[in-house]
Amino acid sequence: MLPWRDDFERTHDDLRVSVTDRCDLRCLYCMPEEPEWFDRDDLLSYEELERVVRLFVRGGVRKVRLTGGEPLMRREIERFVERLAAIDGLDDLSLTTNGVRLAEMARPLRDAGLQRVNVSLDTLDRERFRAFARRDRLDRVLDGLAAARDAGLGPIKINAVLVNGKNDDEAEALAETARTEGWELRFIEVMPLENDGTWDASRVVSGESVRRRLDARWPLEAEPRDDPSVPARRWRYRDGRGRVGFVDSVHAPFCTDCSRLRLTCDGAFRNCLYDEVECDLRGPLRAGATDDALADKIRVHLAAKGRGGALDLLEGRRRGLTGRTMHQIGG
Repeated sequence: MLPWRDDFERTHDDLRVSVTDRCDLRCLYCMPEEPEWFDRDDLLSYEELERVVRLFVRGGVRKVRLTGGEPLMRREIERFVERLAAIDGLDDLSLTTNGVRLAEMARPLRDAGLQRVNVSLDTLDRERFRAFARRDRLDRVLDGLAAARDAGLGPIKINAVLVNGKNDDEAEALAETARTEGWELRFIEVMPLENDGTWDASRVVSGESVRRRLDARWPLEAEPRDDPSVPARRWRYRDGRGRVGFVDSVHAPFCTDCSRLRLTCDGAFRNCLYDEVECDLRGPLRAGATDDALADKIRVHLAAKGRGGALDLLEGRRRGLTGRTMHQIGG
């Protein structure tokens, strides 16, 4: 099968697969406090999801990350992980989680074949966590991180979003804890993903400003970018105690080197996080479409992928999202 390549000659080998829109937190930059959930019948079954993943792997996808919502809320997720881990040609199988259920699930996931986890953690302060996530779950997240380490899920990557006036003073505390615990911390600029028009550029804490702050305390040196499609610019601490990454999605969008594709839990194929034009795969799947027919449908949609949704959005060429919120797309 031909590789998944768009009209800008970008080859796509990274697939984000959302398995549910449900979540046990209500993070401010991801979802409304009272979300509307998809009907369960609209969600792809594990068998349907596996079939689509296998199809993408045949075309050159080598990395799959499971997302949500909160993927650990879907029952028997370890069974699905085991099925994906058995796919020949799939080299990297990871999962992004809020960590709330990770203490119970880390060992079963590792035994099933999961290689590593990304855990969202924006603050180490309990009251701030409650304000960000609208739930009091910080202790459970920290317990989950310890369980992931003990289970051998590594490297453990921490995704931290700093927001001006909310938690922007915690960069050093997060970095110090990550250095102590052996986590790879990634600072992600808050992205314009709210579909209610509330996003404000003044809330963004630039990755460069955070890098300068950390460098002043623990000198950093840039790591070479072996893979230009990786969104995080990685730096290592000169004292040898780990590394830190910066995903500058607002100040330095990485669209031109994008290698990611997305499958939502209800069966929509998306070229881009910011692209609201979707390709329905659930309908053809359930109508008996062949793999070749599905692949043709995907290729037609991929050919229409633009130069970059983030670029268009930030340059004012289009409005922000008006349909799905982040938990309905997949992180």
